[in-house]
Amino acid sequence: MELRDIEIFLTLAEELHFGRTAQRLHLSQARVSQSIKKQERDVGTPLFDRSTRAVTLTLVGEQLRDDLRPIYRGLRESVERASLAARGKTEVLRIGMIASNAYDLGPFWTGFRSRHPEWDLRVQHNPFIDAFRAVRAGEIDILIAWFPVEEPDLVAGPIIFTEPRVVMVAASHVLATRGRISREGLADFNVLGTAVPEYWEDAVSPFYTPKGRQIPRDDVVRDWDDLTFKVANGQHVQPVHLHALRYHSRPDITYLHLHDAPHTRWGLVWRAGAESPMIRAFAQVVRDLGAASL
Repeated sequence: MELRDIEIFLTLAEELHFGRTAQRLHLSQARVSQSIKKQERDVGTPLFDRSTRAVTLTLVGEQLRDDLRPIYRGLRESVERASLAARGKTEVLRIGMIASNAYDLGPFWTGFRSRHPEWDLRVQHNPFIDAFRAVRAGEIDILIAWFPVEEPDLVAGPIIFTEPRVVMVAASHVLATRGRISREGLADFNVLGTAVPEYWEDAVSPFYTPKGRQIPRDDVVRDWDDLTFKVANGQHVQPVHLHALRYHSRPDITYLHLHDAPHTRWGLVWRAGAESPMIRAFAQVVRDLGAASL
């Protein structure tokens, strides 16, 4: 199995979606399918179960994923160390972002790089489903996540930015022309559940209104694409973060201001016991510059 094929397999094992895997790796979907089929022929059994609704790992696929992850990570780290040495760098700080607004945080990236030219900085996407997996696995050093984060094995660091919340609705929805909605008004419509810790979901999409009315949920989403697809169909409304309006604009979706909701705080998260000089240095940059307000 070639290194590129390992990367394709592990990315598909994470995304469980051929289209997103192709997009993430800048490949055609046909190339991804071809690679997986070749790997399955070599192994002698399916690695994924495919249906019209979902892609899931088989038991053999799960075993191969667990075996390949540390091997692939080790190979990547070896190549990375060689590349860093060639550029006069000693280490790389890896930051995962759930939010899509890495551009807005440019002053923090610049501040870190200017203070510590001996270190490299890599910023990458981190899905909100199973959001803490990568930082727990050591695949990233810092996760930028919405707060609160109440995980006993993770450290919640300084706030890096704050932003209001908005509600995503279909452009054809009865609410689309109103421009704003209250938390109390959410109880009159269905929202989407997410497979994340309940306290963490509640911080963005509350389960109850201020007066104690339950906000109905009748479906669960797997990822951002699934969420936007279901909202655009007009059957759900969904509280999300303001930056979605800038970075996920679509003609079939409208955003309403959730005018009485507190702003979301986004902060740094890292694994307890794994704090390094690079993590401390980036956290200090964030403290010195202060949280951005979007």
